[in-house]
Amino acid sequence: MSEYVPGACNIGSREIMRRRAVGIAALVFALISGYTLLAADDLARSARWGIFFPLFVSAIGFIQARNKFCMAYGLAGTFNFGKIGDMERVFDAESKKVDRRKAISIVVQSALIAALATALFASLP
Repeated sequence: MSEYVPGACNIGSREIMRRRAVGIAALVFALISGYTLLAADDLARSARWGIFFPLFVSAIGFIQARNKFCMAYGLAGTFNFGKIGDMERVFDAESKKVDRRKAISIVVQSALIAALATALFASLP
């Protein structure tokens, strides 16, 4: 898709690649952090819950890329199919409402994925 569709598509290929890169970078950070936390014998097990945030950021990045939909743009009532940073405004109230629902859905999905992965990680021996 290369045009704005409320609740379905609000970013173009450059923005999609950017979201995917954020997802990958945050996942790599989470994996390195996880390895470090597991290797450190003197840390409390509760420190493992700290991996939630990088997993959350990673999930947001991947979900946005897959959906061709930027959560922040959806909340702000904007979209972009040009150069990164070239945003346009959504003027239709119903379209903004649909976009906000989609953005909130992305946050909820990401939080659930990150919470599940974090709980599994925290339960490792």
